[in-house]
Amino acid sequence: MEFDACGRPAFYFDLVSPEAYLVAERVISLLPAAEWIPVAASRLPGADTLEGFRCANDRAAFLDRIEHAAARRGLQPIRWPDPFPSDTAFAMRAATYAHQIGRAVAFSLAAFRQAFAAGRNLGTPDNVLIAAAACEMHPRAVLKGAALRSVAAALEDATALAERRGVHDVPALWLPDGDRADGGPPEDDRRRGRVFHGEDAFDGVARALTH
Repeated sequence: MEFDACGRPAFYFDLVSPEAYLVAERVISLLPAAEWIPVAASRLPGADTLEGFRCANDRAAFLDRIEHAAARRGLQPIRWPDPFPSDTAFAMRAATYAHQIGRAVAFSLAAFRQAFAAGRNLGTPDNVLIAAAACEMHPRAVLKGAALRSVAAALEDATALAERRGVHDVPALWLPDGDRADGGPPEDDRRRGRVFHGEDAFDGVARALTH
């Protein structure tokens, strides 16, 4: 399964992002037809590495904001993985493999919940495989798939397409502008759309969908 370049709404995420977790728990009902696309957030032009806090107080404020947002949304209390942020390189290749076999939503939700509801480090492959098993992905297949060069290349391609669409950080929701009125080539549609960044952007998405 290739990444959709033809105009379907897209949810861009990296499993390292707790904000992306908050969006993931809501995007199913708001945009049930959206394609879930894993990207390497660190390669996006405006990505928050989650490591650049000026001081301990800034870090504590960020964690507190996420915890309060989860509570407002009626989610389980946030449990932070140790370390945070975790190294999600393997997990993101697994997510890309899951996308290719049609399991992106199930696997990614399970992995997000492992990280931020159960507090498990996704830098540990066993924790990624637990998430995979929850959506009936065989551990050996996941290990083999995540090691494929083609999967690593697909993750790079998805990240590059996201940047061309105007995505500069995760989480991001991309909504297409609709059919081309000028008869331009289909590939131009990749650049035509509106991008909403961050957990608070859902209000803007809801308004956009009603107009």
